[in-house]
Amino acid sequence: MSEFNTTFQPSVFILTGLRGLVGARLWLGPLLSLMYITTLAGNCTVIYLVRTERSLQEPQYQFLSMLAGADIVLSVSTLFSVLKVFIFDLYEIAFDSCLAQLFFIHTSSSMGSGILLAMAFDRFVAISHPLQYTTILTNSRVTRMGLAAFLRGVALMMPLPILLKRLPFCKGQLLSYSYCIHPNVMKLACGQVKINIFYGLVLVIFSFGVDFLLIAISYALIFQAVMGIASREGQMKALNTCLSHIFIVFIYYGPLLAITVMHRISRRSSPIAHAVLGNIYLFMPPMLNPIVYSLKTKQIRSALRKSLKIQRR
Repeated sequence: MSEFNTTFQPSVFILTGLRGLVGARLWLGPLLSLMYITTLAGNCTVIYLVRTERSLQEPQYQFLSMLAGADIVLSVSTLFSVLKVFIFDLYEIAFDSCLAQLFFIHTSSSMGSGILLAMAFDRFVAISHPLQYTTILTNSRVTRMGLAAFLRGVALMMPLPILLKRLPFCKGQLLSYSYCIHPNVMKLACGQVKINIFYGLVLVIFSFGVDFLLIAISYALIFQAVMGIASREGQMKALNTCLSHIFIVFIYYGPLLAITVMHRISRRSSPIAHAVLGNIYLFMPPMLNPIVYSLKTKQIRSALRKSLKIQRR
């Protein structure tokens, strides 16, 4: 362990990964590398297709490309620390690097949540007001909504590293994951952490909590509109356009909710369960987003086939 400096801040933190799982490094290193490659390739492909294919110049696909951008930032921000742990067996991360990493992780997560809300609004407008769809969701309005999600994430998460930087650390240097997040780093601090606890709770409620509530309200209104469609075939067609988004919402908010609850009852939960759930929360949504939309969306599959045919010529 490294010595604490005169401000009682460690020069490094120690990332644990899944140390308690026997032989984890032998298979997790290659698996996580494959997941990173899949995530980056899939999300970059989505952004490329949306930017180059005319058939994808619609609000729902523009929001999807923004979500892909947030997922890329999330993946890149953890790439080096995670692979250091699981491939090179190196567990140290510098104090300032840890603070920077948690800022990017939480910012991209907040941005992703905001974009998921925008996508729910997009589905509501498309199903409830199809004739006004293009006039309500104009290109400029879509851009402003994406920018608002980005600025909200930066504004809300900017205080996190500042609040942690002011604290002394006297409870060790060992973190529970292979990356840094605010609740985990805060548990190692001593002194006045009530502000950090309160602000962390505010972030969860007024960022992710409000987003999820508004998404739920959007889908309540969507289902109400669907029930007003006369034909059964029309109802199923309308609902089918929402399935990909619904699936992504569940895989995004499910692990997030579970990991938030586990941090509140950490004394009674297994460290291995913490680490596994933390890795699911971090890796699964960014990897699955482009796969789910590619499998479920005919326009994306067609654009991908067209792009591959052009490149082969």
